[in-house]
Amino acid sequence: MHLFRVWAPGPERVDLLIGGRVLPMVPGEAGWWELEVEDAGPATRYLFSLDGGPGRPDPRSAFQPEGIDGPSEVVDHAAFAWTDRAWRGIPLAGSVLYELHVGTFSPEGTFAGAVGRLDHLVALGIDAVELLPVAEFSGDRGWGYDGVDLFAPHHAYGGPEGLKALVDAFHAAGIAVVMDVVYNHLGPAGNYLPEYGPYFSPRHKTNWGDALNFDGPDSGEVRRFVIDNALCWLRDYHIDGLRLDAVHAIVDDSAVHLLEQMAAEVKALCASTGRTMFLIAESDLNDPKFVRPVEAGGYGLDASWADEWHHALHAALTGERTGYYEDFGPLSVLAKALKQAWVYDGTWSQHRRRVHGRPPGDLPGDRFVVSTQNHDQVGNRAVGERLGALTNEGRLKMAAALLLTSPFVPLLFQGEEWAATTPFLYFTDHPDPELGRAVSEGRRGEFASFGWEPEQVPDPQERATFEASKLDWREAQDHAGMLDWYTRLIALRRSQPSLTDPRRESIRVSFDEEAGWLVYRRNDVAVVLNLGGGVVSVSLGGFERLLLASDSGVEVSGDLVSIPAGTVGVLGR
Repeated sequence: MHLFRVWAPGPERVDLLIGGRVLPMVPGEAGWWELEVEDAGPATRYLFSLDGGPGRPDPRSAFQPEGIDGPSEVVDHAAFAWTDRAWRGIPLAGSVLYELHVGTFSPEGTFAGAVGRLDHLVALGIDAVELLPVAEFSGDRGWGYDGVDLFAPHHAYGGPEGLKALVDAFHAAGIAVVMDVVYNHLGPAGNYLPEYGPYFSPRHKTNWGDALNFDGPDSGEVRRFVIDNALCWLRDYHIDGLRLDAVHAIVDDSAVHLLEQMAAEVKALCASTGRTMFLIAESDLNDPKFVRPVEAGGYGLDASWADEWHHALHAALTGERTGYYEDFGPLSVLAKALKQAWVYDGTWSQHRRRVHGRPPGDLPGDRFVVSTQNHDQVGNRAVGERLGALTNEGRLKMAAALLLTSPFVPLLFQGEEWAATTPFLYFTDHPDPELGRAVSEGRRGEFASFGWEPEQVPDPQERATFEASKLDWREAQDHAGMLDWYTRLIALRRSQPSLTDPRRESIRVSFDEEAGWLVYRRNDVAVVLNLGGGVVSVSLGGFERLLLASDSGVEVSGDLVSIPAGTVGVLGR
Protein backbone atom coordinates (compact mmCIF):
# COMPACT_ATOMS: atom_id res chain seq x y z
CA MET A 1 0.00 0.00 0.00
CA HIS A 2 1.25 3.48 -0.86
CA LEU A 3 -0.20 6.97 -0.42
CA PHE A 4 0.39 9.18 -3.47
CA ARG A 5 0.29 12.93 -2.82
CA VAL A 6 0.96 15.90 -5.06
CA TRP A 7 0.58 19.67 -4.75
CA ALA A 8 -1.26 20.87 -7.86
CA PRO A 9 -3.38 23.97 -7.19
CA GLY A 10 -3.56 24.79 -10.89
CA PRO A 11 -5.46 21.86 -12.45
CA GLU A 12 -9.13 21.10 -11.79
CA ARG A 13 -8.52 17.35 -12.04
CA VAL A 14 -5.52 15.12 -11.29
CA ASP A 15 -5.35 11.45 -12.24
CA LEU A 16 -2.80 8.86 -11.16
CA LEU A 17 -1.51 6.77 -14.09
CA ILE A 18 -0.32 3.46 -12.68
CA GLY A 19 -0.13 -0.07 -14.03
CA GLY A 20 -2.20 0.79 -17.10
CA ARG A 21 -4.93 2.32 -14.93
CA VAL A 22 -6.22 5.89 -14.70
CA LEU A 23 -7.21 6.55 -11.09
CA PRO A 24 -8.85 9.88 -10.10
CA MET A 25 -7.11 11.53 -7.16
CA VAL A 26 -8.99 13.12 -4.28
CA PRO A 27 -8.64 16.90 -3.76
CA GLY A 28 -7.54 17.98 -0.30
CA GLU A 29 -6.65 21.23 1.39
CA ALA A 30 -4.48 24.03 -0.05
CA GLY A 31 -4.11 22.49 -3.51
CA TRP A 32 -3.00 19.01 -2.44
CA TRP A 33 -4.35 15.83 -4.07
CA GLU A 34 -3.94 12.30 -2.73
CA LEU A 35 -4.86 8.69 -3.31
CA GLU A 36 -3.97 5.51 -1.45
CA VAL A 37 -3.37 2.51 -3.72
CA GLU A 38 -3.54 -0.96 -2.20
CA ASP A 39 -1.24 -2.77 -4.65
CA ALA A 40 1.47 -0.07 -4.90
CA GLY A 41 4.78 0.08 -3.07
CA PRO A 42 8.54 0.30 -3.62
CA ALA A 43 9.53 0.04 -7.31
CA THR A 44 6.00 0.93 -8.47
CA ARG A 45 6.16 3.32 -11.42
CA TYR A 46 3.59 6.05 -11.94
CA LEU A 47 2.76 9.39 -13.55
CA PHE A 48 0.27 12.18 -12.89
CA SER A 49 -2.16 13.46 -15.53
CA LEU A 50 -3.32 17.07 -15.12
CA ASP A 51 -6.76 17.89 -16.51
CA GLY A 52 -6.58 14.87 -18.80
CA GLY A 53 -3.21 15.82 -20.26
CA PRO A 54 -0.17 13.60 -20.87
CA GLY A 55 1.50 11.81 -17.97
CA ARG A 56 3.99 13.90 -16.02
CA PRO A 57 6.61 12.86 -13.43
CA ASP A 58 5.96 13.56 -9.76
CA PRO A 59 7.53 16.92 -8.79
CA ARG A 60 8.89 15.12 -5.71
CA SER A 61 9.88 11.97 -7.58
CA ALA A 62 12.53 9.98 -5.71
CA PHE A 63 13.72 8.19 -8.86
CA GLN A 64 13.38 8.66 -12.62
CA PRO A 65 14.72 5.36 -14.00
CA GLU A 66 13.87 6.33 -17.60
CA GLY A 67 14.95 9.96 -17.38
CA ILE A 68 13.18 13.30 -17.10
CA ASP A 69 10.14 12.38 -19.23
CA GLY A 70 9.62 8.86 -17.91
CA PRO A 71 7.56 7.58 -15.01
CA SER A 72 8.52 8.19 -11.39
CA GLU A 73 9.32 5.23 -9.16
CA VAL A 74 8.37 4.78 -5.50
CA VAL A 75 11.42 4.50 -3.20
CA ASP A 76 11.37 3.30 0.40
CA HIS A 77 14.18 5.28 2.02
CA ALA A 78 13.89 3.26 5.22
CA ALA A 79 14.81 0.04 3.42
CA PHE A 80 18.49 0.83 2.83
CA ALA A 81 20.84 -1.05 5.18
CA TRP A 82 23.03 1.78 6.45
CA THR A 83 26.24 0.90 8.30
CA ASP A 84 27.22 4.46 9.30
CA ARG A 85 25.25 4.72 12.54
CA ALA A 86 28.36 5.87 14.41
CA TRP A 87 29.09 8.64 11.88
CA ARG A 88 28.68 12.12 13.35
CA GLY A 89 29.99 14.25 10.49
CA ILE A 90 32.99 16.57 10.35
CA PRO A 91 33.51 20.24 11.16
CA LEU A 92 34.00 22.45 8.13
CA ALA A 93 36.84 24.29 9.85
CA GLY A 94 40.10 22.45 9.28
CA SER A 95 38.72 20.24 6.51
CA VAL A 96 40.04 19.75 2.98
CA LEU A 97 37.31 19.40 0.34
CA TYR A 98 37.58 17.61 -3.01
CA GLU A 99 35.18 18.54 -5.82
CA LEU A 100 34.27 15.76 -8.23
CA HIS A 101 31.89 15.20 -11.11
CA VAL A 102 30.47 11.69 -10.89
CA GLY A 103 30.30 11.18 -14.66
CA THR A 104 33.96 12.02 -15.37
CA PHE A 105 35.71 11.12 -12.11
CA SER A 106 35.94 7.39 -12.90
CA PRO A 107 35.93 5.37 -16.14
CA GLU A 108 32.52 3.99 -15.19
CA GLY A 109 31.05 7.45 -14.59
CA THR A 110 28.81 6.20 -11.78
CA PHE A 111 28.44 6.38 -8.01
CA ALA A 112 29.94 2.88 -7.81
CA GLY A 113 32.86 4.00 -9.98
CA ALA A 114 33.60 6.83 -7.53
CA VAL A 115 33.55 4.35 -4.64
CA GLY A 116 36.14 2.34 -6.58
CA ARG A 117 38.55 5.29 -6.29
CA LEU A 118 38.01 5.73 -2.56
CA ASP A 119 41.47 4.40 -1.63
CA HIS A 120 43.08 7.20 -3.63
CA LEU A 121 41.11 9.86 -1.76
CA VAL A 122 41.93 8.31 1.61
CA ALA A 123 45.65 8.19 0.77
CA LEU A 124 45.54 11.81 -0.41
CA GLY A 125 44.12 12.81 2.97
CA ILE A 126 40.97 14.70 2.02
CA ASP A 127 38.15 15.10 4.53
CA ALA A 128 35.11 15.51 2.28
CA VAL A 129 34.10 15.10 -1.34
CA GLU A 130 31.81 17.65 -2.94
CA LEU A 131 29.67 16.15 -5.71
CA LEU A 132 28.57 18.33 -8.60
CA PRO A 133 24.75 18.21 -8.87
CA VAL A 134 23.30 14.72 -9.18
CA ALA A 135 19.58 15.55 -9.34
CA GLU A 136 17.94 14.14 -12.50
CA PHE A 137 18.77 16.20 -15.60
CA SER A 138 18.25 15.88 -19.36
CA GLY A 139 20.05 12.97 -21.03
CA ASP A 140 22.76 10.71 -19.68
CA ARG A 141 25.63 13.20 -19.34
CA GLY A 142 25.91 16.78 -18.17
CA TRP A 143 27.22 19.03 -15.41
CA GLY A 144 23.93 18.71 -13.54
CA TYR A 145 23.10 22.41 -13.18
CA ASP A 146 20.04 21.96 -15.39
CA GLY A 147 18.33 19.46 -13.10
CA VAL A 148 14.53 19.25 -13.05
CA ASP A 149 13.65 16.36 -10.72
CA LEU A 150 15.30 17.71 -7.60
CA PHE A 151 14.60 14.74 -5.30
CA ALA A 152 15.84 12.06 -7.74
CA PRO A 153 19.53 11.02 -8.01
CA HIS A 154 20.42 10.72 -11.69
CA HIS A 155 19.52 7.41 -13.28
CA ALA A 156 22.78 7.09 -15.26
CA TYR A 157 24.85 7.48 -12.08
CA GLY A 158 23.09 4.68 -10.20
CA GLY A 159 19.94 6.26 -8.78
CA PRO A 160 19.00 6.38 -5.08
CA GLU A 161 20.60 3.07 -4.13
CA GLY A 162 23.88 4.04 -5.79
CA LEU A 163 24.08 7.39 -4.01
CA LYS A 164 23.31 5.84 -0.62
CA ALA A 165 25.95 3.15 -1.18
CA LEU A 166 28.48 5.86 -2.04
CA VAL A 167 27.73 7.87 1.10
CA ASP A 168 27.83 4.75 3.27
CA ALA A 169 31.19 3.66 1.84
CA PHE A 170 32.74 7.12 2.15
CA HIS A 171 31.58 7.44 5.75
CA ALA A 172 33.13 4.05 6.52
CA ALA A 173 36.41 5.47 5.21
CA GLY A 174 36.08 8.63 7.34
CA ILE A 175 35.19 10.93 4.43
CA ALA A 176 32.16 13.22 4.45
CA VAL A 177 29.98 13.84 1.38
CA VAL A 178 28.83 17.31 0.34
CA MET A 179 26.41 17.81 -2.54
CA ASP A 180 25.92 20.71 -4.92
CA VAL A 181 22.25 21.72 -5.23
CA VAL A 182 20.55 24.28 -7.46
CA TYR A 183 17.61 26.29 -6.11
CA ASN A 184 17.82 29.38 -8.32
CA HIS A 185 16.41 27.82 -11.52
CA LEU A 186 15.49 24.54 -13.21
CA GLY A 187 16.70 23.17 -16.51
CA PRO A 188 14.99 23.95 -19.84
CA ALA A 189 14.00 20.34 -20.59
CA GLY A 190 11.59 18.35 -18.42
CA ASN A 191 10.55 21.25 -16.22
CA TYR A 192 6.86 20.47 -15.72
CA LEU A 193 6.46 22.33 -12.42
CA PRO A 194 4.55 25.28 -13.97
CA GLU A 195 1.84 22.84 -15.10
CA TYR A 196 1.26 21.85 -11.47
CA GLY A 197 1.13 25.29 -9.90
CA PRO A 198 2.80 28.69 -9.37
CA TYR A 199 6.32 27.41 -8.79
CA PHE A 200 7.64 30.37 -10.81
CA SER A 201 6.65 34.03 -10.79
CA PRO A 202 7.31 37.02 -13.08
CA ARG A 203 7.66 39.15 -9.92
CA HIS A 204 11.42 38.58 -10.19
CA LYS A 205 13.70 37.71 -13.09
CA THR A 206 16.98 35.78 -13.18
CA ASN A 207 19.42 34.93 -15.98
CA TRP A 208 17.18 31.92 -16.67
CA GLY A 209 13.83 33.79 -16.87
CA ASP A 210 11.08 33.96 -14.23
CA ALA A 211 12.40 33.31 -10.74
CA LEU A 212 11.15 30.60 -8.45
CA ASN A 213 8.21 31.90 -6.44
CA PHE A 214 9.62 32.27 -2.94
CA ASP A 215 7.70 35.40 -1.90
CA GLY A 216 4.52 35.77 -3.96
CA PRO A 217 1.02 34.30 -3.72
CA ASP A 218 1.05 30.55 -2.96
CA SER A 219 4.80 30.72 -2.32
CA GLY A 220 4.56 28.78 0.95
CA GLU A 221 4.45 25.40 -0.77
CA VAL A 222 7.25 26.39 -3.16
CA ARG A 223 9.47 27.29 -0.21
CA ARG A 224 8.46 24.02 1.44
CA PHE A 225 9.36 22.13 -1.77
CA VAL A 226 12.92 23.50 -1.78
CA ILE A 227 13.56 23.22 1.95
CA ASP A 228 12.16 19.69 2.03
CA ASN A 229 14.54 18.85 -0.80
CA ALA A 230 17.53 20.08 1.21
CA LEU A 231 16.38 18.13 4.26
CA CYS A 232 15.80 15.02 2.13
CA TRP A 233 19.43 14.88 1.00
CA LEU A 234 20.70 15.43 4.54
CA ARG A 235 18.24 13.08 6.24
CA ASP A 236 17.44 10.29 3.78
CA TYR A 237 20.83 10.14 2.04
CA HIS A 238 23.00 11.02 5.08
CA ILE A 239 24.66 13.83 3.09
CA ASP A 240 26.87 15.97 5.35
CA GLY A 241 26.52 19.35 3.69
CA LEU A 242 25.08 21.22 0.73
CA ARG A 243 26.71 23.74 -1.56
CA LEU A 244 23.94 26.11 -2.68
CA ASP A 245 24.51 27.25 -6.25
CA ALA A 246 24.39 30.98 -7.07
CA VAL A 247 22.47 32.14 -4.01
CA HIS A 248 22.58 35.71 -5.31
CA ALA A 249 19.99 34.51 -7.89
CA ILE A 250 17.63 33.23 -5.18
CA VAL A 251 15.31 36.23 -5.03
CA ASP A 252 13.13 36.55 -1.93
CA ASP A 253 11.63 39.72 -0.44
CA SER A 254 10.02 37.89 2.49
CA ALA A 255 10.74 39.04 6.03
CA VAL A 256 12.44 35.68 6.59
CA HIS A 257 14.59 34.88 3.56
CA LEU A 258 14.43 31.33 2.20
CA LEU A 259 18.10 30.82 3.08
CA GLU A 260 17.55 31.88 6.67
CA GLN A 261 14.64 29.49 6.99
CA MET A 262 16.66 26.69 5.43
CA ALA A 263 19.60 27.28 7.76
CA ALA A 264 17.32 27.18 10.79
CA GLU A 265 15.70 23.92 9.74
CA VAL A 266 19.06 22.31 8.98
CA LYS A 267 20.31 23.29 12.43
CA ALA A 268 17.20 21.67 13.90
CA LEU A 269 17.96 18.50 11.93
CA CYS A 270 21.53 18.54 13.24
CA ALA A 271 20.20 18.72 16.79
CA SER A 272 17.72 15.88 16.32
CA THR A 273 20.19 13.53 14.61
CA GLY A 274 23.35 14.41 16.52
CA ARG A 275 25.21 14.91 13.23
CA THR A 276 27.22 17.89 12.05
CA MET A 277 25.80 19.27 8.77
CA PHE A 278 26.50 22.54 6.99
CA LEU A 279 25.38 24.82 4.19
CA ILE A 280 27.85 26.54 1.83
CA ALA A 281 26.71 29.43 -0.34
CA GLU A 282 28.05 30.27 -3.76
CA SER A 283 27.78 34.01 -4.29
CA ASP A 284 29.72 36.68 -6.14
CA LEU A 285 28.26 39.56 -4.10
CA ASN A 286 31.03 39.57 -1.47
CA ASP A 287 28.34 40.17 1.13
CA PRO A 288 28.92 38.81 4.65
CA LYS A 289 25.16 38.64 5.35
CA PHE A 290 25.00 35.11 3.91
CA VAL A 291 27.26 33.71 6.61
CA ARG A 292 26.66 36.03 9.53
CA PRO A 293 24.46 34.69 12.35
CA VAL A 294 20.79 35.60 12.24
CA GLU A 295 21.30 37.55 15.48
CA ALA A 296 23.75 39.78 13.59
CA GLY A 297 21.39 40.33 10.66
CA GLY A 298 22.65 37.45 8.52
CA TYR A 299 21.13 34.30 7.09
CA GLY A 300 23.13 31.88 9.24
CA LEU A 301 24.78 29.83 6.48
CA ASP A 302 28.08 28.20 7.38
CA ALA A 303 30.44 29.32 4.61
CA SER A 304 30.67 30.98 1.20
CA TRP A 305 32.73 30.22 -1.88
CA ALA A 306 35.26 32.99 -2.47
CA ASP A 307 36.20 32.96 -6.14
CA GLU A 308 38.23 36.16 -5.87
CA TRP A 309 40.91 34.22 -3.97
CA HIS A 310 41.17 32.04 -7.09
CA HIS A 311 41.14 35.03 -9.46
CA ALA A 312 43.93 36.85 -7.62
CA LEU A 313 46.16 33.76 -7.58
CA HIS A 314 45.34 32.73 -11.16
CA ALA A 315 46.13 36.17 -12.56
CA ALA A 316 49.40 36.40 -10.60
CA LEU A 317 50.55 32.96 -11.75
CA THR A 318 49.46 33.06 -15.40
CA GLY A 319 49.55 36.75 -16.30
CA GLU A 320 46.02 36.45 -17.71
CA ARG A 321 44.17 39.79 -17.72
CA THR A 322 41.11 39.26 -19.94
CA GLY A 323 37.50 39.08 -18.75
CA TYR A 324 37.13 39.40 -15.00
CA TYR A 325 40.88 38.83 -14.59
CA GLU A 326 41.41 42.49 -15.52
CA ASP A 327 40.61 43.25 -11.86
CA PHE A 328 43.54 41.12 -10.67
CA GLY A 329 47.23 40.48 -11.26
CA PRO A 330 49.53 42.48 -8.95
CA LEU A 331 51.02 40.79 -5.89
CA SER A 332 49.37 43.50 -3.78
CA VAL A 333 45.98 42.15 -4.87
CA LEU A 334 47.07 38.58 -4.17
CA ALA A 335 48.26 39.65 -0.72
CA LYS A 336 44.82 41.08 0.04
CA ALA A 337 43.14 37.85 -1.06
CA LEU A 338 45.49 35.78 1.10
CA LYS A 339 44.46 37.81 4.12
CA GLN A 340 40.68 38.06 3.65
CA ALA A 341 39.61 35.90 0.64
CA TRP A 342 37.56 38.73 -0.87
CA VAL A 343 39.43 41.41 -2.79
CA TYR A 344 36.57 43.75 -3.66
CA ASP A 345 35.20 44.85 -0.30
CA GLY A 346 33.50 48.11 -1.14
CA THR A 347 36.16 49.13 -3.65
CA TRP A 348 36.07 50.06 -7.32
CA SER A 349 36.02 47.15 -9.79
CA GLN A 350 37.21 48.08 -13.27
CA HIS A 351 35.61 44.97 -14.78
CA ARG A 352 32.22 45.74 -13.26
CA ARG A 353 32.69 49.50 -13.64
CA ARG A 354 31.30 50.09 -10.17
CA VAL A 355 32.07 49.69 -6.47
CA HIS A 356 31.63 46.07 -5.40
CA GLY A 357 31.35 44.10 -2.17
CA ARG A 358 31.56 44.76 1.56
CA PRO A 359 34.41 44.13 4.02
CA PRO A 360 34.42 40.65 5.58
CA GLY A 361 35.02 42.26 8.96
CA ASP A 362 35.70 39.76 11.72
CA LEU A 363 34.53 36.70 9.80
CA PRO A 364 36.92 33.80 10.49
CA GLY A 365 38.63 31.88 7.71
CA ASP A 366 36.37 28.86 7.88
CA ARG A 367 33.53 31.02 6.53
CA PHE A 368 35.24 30.96 3.10
CA VAL A 369 35.87 28.08 0.67
CA VAL A 370 38.75 28.79 -1.70
CA SER A 371 40.38 26.92 -4.58
CA THR A 372 43.11 27.16 -7.19
CA GLN A 373 40.84 25.35 -9.65
CA ASN A 374 37.17 24.31 -9.66
CA HIS A 375 34.53 23.22 -12.17
CA ASP A 376 33.53 26.82 -12.95
CA GLN A 377 36.98 28.27 -13.43
CA VAL A 378 38.20 25.35 -15.55
CA GLY A 379 34.99 24.34 -17.30
CA ASN A 380 33.97 27.86 -18.25
CA ARG A 381 37.07 28.35 -20.36
CA ALA A 382 36.70 27.85 -24.11
CA VAL A 383 38.67 24.61 -24.18
CA GLY A 384 38.47 23.67 -20.51
CA GLU A 385 42.16 24.08 -19.71
CA ARG A 386 43.32 23.36 -16.21
CA LEU A 387 45.89 25.56 -14.51
CA GLY A 388 48.67 23.17 -15.55
CA ALA A 389 48.05 24.02 -19.20
CA LEU A 390 48.55 27.73 -18.46
CA THR A 391 51.65 27.69 -16.29
CA ASN A 392 54.54 25.45 -15.21
CA GLU A 393 54.98 22.83 -12.50
CA GLY A 394 56.80 25.20 -10.17
CA ARG A 395 53.91 27.62 -10.14
CA LEU A 396 51.42 24.78 -9.69
CA LYS A 397 53.28 23.82 -6.54
CA MET A 398 53.19 27.44 -5.36
CA ALA A 399 49.41 27.47 -5.84
CA ALA A 400 49.01 24.24 -3.88
CA ALA A 401 51.18 25.52 -1.04
CA LEU A 402 49.20 28.74 -0.69
CA LEU A 403 45.89 26.86 -0.87
CA LEU A 404 46.74 24.23 1.73
CA THR A 405 48.33 26.61 4.23
CA SER A 406 45.46 29.13 4.14
CA PRO A 407 43.09 29.81 7.06
CA PHE A 408 40.21 29.23 4.66
CA VAL A 409 38.59 25.91 3.72
CA PRO A 410 40.61 24.58 0.76
CA LEU A 411 38.87 22.80 -2.12
CA LEU A 412 40.68 20.67 -4.70
CA PHE A 413 39.23 19.91 -8.13
CA GLN A 414 39.36 16.31 -9.33
CA GLY A 415 42.76 15.45 -10.78
CA GLU A 416 44.36 18.69 -9.61
CA GLU A 417 46.42 16.70 -7.13
CA TRP A 418 48.42 15.07 -9.93
CA ALA A 419 48.28 17.99 -12.41
CA ALA A 420 45.84 16.19 -14.69
CA THR A 421 46.19 17.16 -18.34
CA THR A 422 42.64 16.17 -19.26
CA PRO A 423 40.40 19.22 -19.75
CA PHE A 424 37.06 19.71 -18.06
CA LEU A 425 34.71 20.92 -20.76
CA TYR A 426 31.07 21.92 -20.73
CA PHE A 427 28.99 18.99 -22.00
CA THR A 428 25.29 18.22 -22.40
CA ASP A 429 23.10 15.43 -23.77
CA HIS A 430 19.76 17.00 -24.63
CA PRO A 431 17.68 14.58 -26.74
CA ASP A 432 15.78 17.54 -28.25
CA PRO A 433 17.92 18.58 -31.26
CA GLU A 434 16.63 22.16 -31.22
CA LEU A 435 17.53 22.62 -27.57
CA GLY A 436 20.91 20.98 -28.16
CA ARG A 437 21.61 23.36 -31.04
CA ALA A 438 20.58 26.38 -28.96
CA VAL A 439 22.85 25.32 -26.10
CA SER A 440 25.79 24.83 -28.45
CA GLU A 441 25.32 28.21 -30.11
CA GLY A 442 24.79 29.98 -26.79
CA ARG A 443 27.95 28.47 -25.37
CA ARG A 444 30.02 29.79 -28.26
CA GLY A 445 28.66 33.30 -27.73
CA GLU A 446 29.58 33.49 -24.04
CA PHE A 447 33.32 34.01 -24.36
CA ALA A 448 33.68 37.28 -26.22
CA SER A 449 35.02 39.17 -23.18
CA PHE A 450 37.89 36.69 -22.88
CA GLY A 451 38.87 37.00 -26.52
CA TRP A 452 38.15 33.35 -27.29
CA GLU A 453 36.92 32.62 -30.80
CA PRO A 454 33.62 30.71 -31.18
CA GLU A 455 35.25 28.01 -33.30
CA GLN A 456 37.54 27.15 -30.36
CA VAL A 457 34.62 25.97 -28.25
CA PRO A 458 33.91 22.21 -28.48
CA ASP A 459 30.29 21.30 -29.12
CA PRO A 460 28.74 20.49 -25.72
CA GLN A 461 26.36 18.00 -27.36
CA GLU A 462 29.12 15.85 -28.90
CA ARG A 463 29.87 12.73 -26.86
CA ALA A 464 33.58 13.29 -27.56
CA THR A 465 33.41 16.50 -25.49
CA PHE A 466 32.26 14.47 -22.49
CA GLU A 467 34.76 11.66 -23.07
CA ALA A 468 37.65 14.13 -23.30
CA SER A 469 36.72 15.42 -19.85
CA LYS A 470 37.13 12.06 -18.10
CA LEU A 471 40.13 11.75 -15.82
CA ASP A 472 43.01 9.62 -17.07
CA TRP A 473 43.97 7.73 -13.92
CA ARG A 474 47.26 6.56 -15.44
CA GLU A 475 48.48 10.11 -14.90
CA ALA A 476 48.27 9.66 -11.15
CA GLN A 477 51.33 7.41 -11.47
CA ASP A 478 52.96 9.34 -14.31
CA HIS A 479 52.77 12.56 -12.27
CA ALA A 480 53.69 10.97 -8.95
CA GLY A 481 55.86 13.92 -7.93
CA MET A 482 52.95 16.35 -7.98
CA LEU A 483 50.67 13.88 -6.21
CA ASP A 484 53.31 13.47 -3.51
CA TRP A 485 53.52 17.29 -3.11
CA TYR A 486 49.78 17.55 -2.49
CA THR A 487 49.80 14.57 -0.14
CA ARG A 488 52.64 16.04 1.93
CA LEU A 489 50.99 19.47 2.06
CA ILE A 490 47.72 17.98 3.32
CA ALA A 491 49.64 15.93 5.90
CA LEU A 492 51.48 19.09 6.98
CA ARG A 493 48.17 20.94 7.32
CA ARG A 494 46.94 18.19 9.63
CA SER A 495 50.13 18.11 11.70
CA GLN A 496 50.37 21.89 12.27
CA PRO A 497 47.50 23.27 14.40
CA SER A 498 48.28 26.77 13.21
CA LEU A 499 47.32 25.79 9.66
CA THR A 500 43.83 24.63 10.58
CA ASP A 501 43.25 27.62 12.88
CA PRO A 502 40.58 29.70 11.10
CA ARG A 503 41.52 32.94 12.82
CA ARG A 504 42.91 35.52 10.38
CA GLU A 505 44.45 37.93 12.88
CA SER A 506 47.93 36.41 12.68
CA ILE A 507 48.25 36.59 8.87
CA ARG A 508 51.10 38.74 7.61
CA VAL A 509 51.99 39.14 3.94
CA SER A 510 55.05 40.91 2.55
CA PHE A 511 56.16 41.05 -1.07
CA ASP A 512 58.32 42.78 -3.62
CA GLU A 513 56.31 43.49 -6.75
CA GLU A 514 59.37 44.16 -8.87
CA ALA A 515 61.50 41.25 -7.68
CA GLY A 516 58.51 38.91 -7.68
CA TRP A 517 58.78 37.31 -4.24
CA LEU A 518 56.07 36.95 -1.62
CA VAL A 519 56.11 35.80 2.01
CA TYR A 520 52.93 34.62 3.68
CA ARG A 521 53.12 34.15 7.48
CA ARG A 522 50.60 32.35 9.68
CA ASN A 523 51.53 32.01 13.34
CA ASP A 524 54.50 29.60 13.34
CA VAL A 525 54.43 28.78 9.59
CA ALA A 526 55.69 30.87 6.68
CA VAL A 527 55.36 30.28 2.94
CA VAL A 528 57.94 31.89 0.66
CA LEU A 529 57.62 31.89 -3.12
CA ASN A 530 59.63 33.36 -5.95
CA LEU A 531 57.71 34.38 -9.06
CA GLY A 532 60.61 36.40 -10.36
CA GLY A 533 63.94 35.52 -11.92
CA GLY A 534 67.13 34.38 -10.19
CA VAL A 535 67.61 33.49 -6.55
CA VAL A 536 66.20 35.77 -3.88
CA SER A 537 67.15 35.82 -0.20
CA VAL A 538 64.54 36.89 2.30
CA SER A 539 64.91 37.43 6.04
CA LEU A 540 62.15 35.65 7.96
CA GLY A 541 63.16 36.42 11.52
CA GLY A 542 62.82 33.16 13.40
CA PHE A 543 61.51 30.74 10.77
CA GLU A 544 64.49 28.42 10.66
CA ARG A 545 63.01 24.96 9.95
CA LEU A 546 62.38 23.97 6.35
CA LEU A 547 59.18 21.91 6.49
CA LEU A 548 58.61 21.46 2.75
CA ALA A 549 60.24 22.71 -0.44
CA SER A 550 59.28 22.31 -4.07
CA ASP A 551 62.96 22.22 -5.08
CA SER A 552 66.20 21.12 -3.45
CA GLY A 553 67.60 24.59 -4.16
CA VAL A 554 65.57 26.13 -1.33
CA GLU A 555 68.01 26.71 1.54
CA VAL A 556 67.74 28.16 5.04
CA SER A 557 70.68 29.75 6.81
CA GLY A 558 69.85 31.41 10.10
CA ASP A 559 67.23 34.09 9.45
CA LEU A 560 67.72 33.96 5.67
CA VAL A 561 65.94 31.71 3.21
CA SER A 562 67.19 31.47 -0.37
CA ILE A 563 64.50 30.73 -2.96
CA PRO A 564 65.41 29.98 -6.58
CA ALA A 565 63.11 31.26 -9.31
CA GLY A 566 59.91 29.27 -9.70
CA THR A 567 60.07 27.57 -6.30
CA VAL A 568 58.26 27.67 -2.98
CA GLY A 569 59.28 26.77 0.54
CA VAL A 570 57.24 26.21 3.70
CA LEU A 571 59.08 27.01 6.92
CA GLY A 572 58.40 26.67 10.62
CA ARG A 573 59.84 28.13 13.79
